[in-house]
Amino acid sequence: MTRMRTLLGLALTGCCWYGAAFAQGGPTGFPPATPPTASAHPAPSAATAVPKTAADVVPAKTLFGAVKQPAPIPPSAVGGYAGGCLAGARALPIDGKAWQAMRLSRNRNWGHPELVRWVENFAIDAQKSDGWPGLLVGDMSQPRGGPMLTGHASHQIGLDADIWFTPMPNRRLSETEREEMSAVTMLGQDQLSVDPQRWDEPRARIIMRAAQSPQVERIFVHPAIKKALCDSADKMGPDRAWLSKVRAYWGHHHHFHVRMGCPKDSASCKPQLPPPGDDGCGAELADWFKRITAPPKPVTGPPKPPPPPMTLDRLPAECRVVLETGVSKGIVKSAPAAPTTLQAGAR
Repeated sequence: MTRMRTLLGLALTGCCWYGAAFAQGGPTGFPPATPPTASAHPAPSAATAVPKTAADVVPAKTLFGAVKQPAPIPPSAVGGYAGGCLAGARALPIDGKAWQAMRLSRNRNWGHPELVRWVENFAIDAQKSDGWPGLLVGDMSQPRGGPMLTGHASHQIGLDADIWFTPMPNRRLSETEREEMSAVTMLGQDQLSVDPQRWDEPRARIIMRAAQSPQVERIFVHPAIKKALCDSADKMGPDRAWLSKVRAYWGHHHHFHVRMGCPKDSASCKPQLPPPGDDGCGAELADWFKRITAPPKPVTGPPKPPPPPMTLDRLPAECRVVLETGVSKGIVKSAPAAPTTLQAGAR
């Protein structure tokens, strides 16, 4: 309890600081028009501008980042990919038949059980059918989802996973290697095309395999990788429909980001619109290359103040239950939350 009071005190002192993090695809799953210097979070409404409790001033990322175990309630992805939480999470084992989890100190190898099963099965299928040595799996979600202290605006509901383009070595990586080993970029020196010495058909095929999964809603890659996939798709078979799920986005040249759709057990999960009917290799991709080659806009006038951090009261009401359940002393003390569809269970 003392530790949590200290944590809340420090968070209250520094609540005005906000680190940049960016939603991948936004609420509809399509790339936003703004470059990654813009906030992924909406401005607070009049209803949320005045905090209701001390806990509602603390950044939600501080609260969710402090919890090390999942909520002991039935699995459910709650809210949207960039504004929600996760109940009943399952951890991806750090070592498997065809995968190894990376950056273990972050404690982000958690996900909805359906995502974890998908990653396990996908790793085995890619190894068996595509000759891929095995997956190195980066960030998934925190034990209870929610906003993260660093790096992501999405990955909040246990349905996102980052898979490195670096293949798994034929040995078990040490804890130090998992922390310090760098993912290898697929970009060439021009930063606008893939490096032919690194990018190859096996990498293209594992993306195709992931995109062909009915459970997968989106895959995000760098525009140069999207173009390489567009150019080579016909060589991998007559079906190009899978390309529609693969969308260009900022970054994503070291890894590809897999996003699953809402599971059937998650009534409060906010789905995104299905991808458009085209393969994404035309006007949309050309527009991305205009963005990444455009000169930076000159800065005029005083800098805009950073947006306020996401707080607990701006997440779905169920997330307060997810955050509190199973924590013996509680994490936040606040007014009773609105009725939810989740069962809190014993504390």
